[in-house]
Amino acid sequence: MTEEGWLIYSKQDASRNKSYIDWMIKEASQMNIKLFLFFREDFTLGHANSKLVLFHQRKDVPLPSFAIVRTIDPFFTRQLELLGVRCFNSSCVSEICNNKAKTHQFMAGLGIPMADTLYGSYDHFRREEVLLPYPYVAKEVSGRGGKQVYLIENQNDEHLLQGSPGKWIFQKPAVYGKDVRVFVVGRKIIASVLRESDTDFKSNFSLGGNASLYELSNKQKGLVETIIHTVDFGMVGVDFVFSEDGSFLLNEIEDVVGSRTLSVLTDINIVREYLRYIKGELVQ
Repeated sequence: MTEEGWLIYSKQDASRNKSYIDWMIKEASQMNIKLFLFFREDFTLGHANSKLVLFHQRKDVPLPSFAIVRTIDPFFTRQLELLGVRCFNSSCVSEICNNKAKTHQFMAGLGIPMADTLYGSYDHFRREEVLLPYPYVAKEVSGRGGKQVYLIENQNDEHLLQGSPGKWIFQKPAVYGKDVRVFVVGRKIIASVLRESDTDFKSNFSLGGNASLYELSNKQKGLVETIIHTVDFGMVGVDFVFSEDGSFLLNEIEDVVGSRTLSVLTDINIVREYLRYIKGELVQ
């Protein structure tokens, strides 16, 4: 039986990720899956006659059995789910993982080790909410790729935050310029990558950091498995920083995760792993 699914991107992100999209569609075809690219901007959601509706380019559209949602819009993903479309990643994953405050709030309830964190309550920076000594790290809750993340070493640095829109979290700093991304598909650890920077307290590969494969210890694997057994993840990147004693602290979980570092360092076909996982979930 041939499965049919939607691969959903924003138009802007699709233009930047054409090779990844082509890769995913090609891999799907080899697994007897028909995957069609759709743009989020072409959909209209709502309800009519007390029933939820979804229009594509102002027209009714037959719904697929599943959707791979590669854009950040948990409300849209939830609409698809309520209409019976299985979504990867789910609206729950999208909502929790694309808001750093929600990620930390959820994981703190599970006792996951993380840097001490305060959640800002307003849509702009407020100094009186930062009950931490200098230095501290300020992060806009919806920032991605290391953007909207600042190391605040003194009062003068806070001008970087003044007038910036969005909600913030404030954290006690971990070890600078070094983190580990664990690539996960379902409840399976695929690989781990150490990212380091000699010039910035942020270590993102996209910002010029160095990357190498990293072997998790048994203790670290156990921590990752605790996290990935609490939520039905599809494909995510679970990011850790290091405490001063070298132990892992959960930093964030990337929902629409990229795999460029994995492709550079290994021959692992994470897209194939993801599609196999999706196909297995659809037959359950």
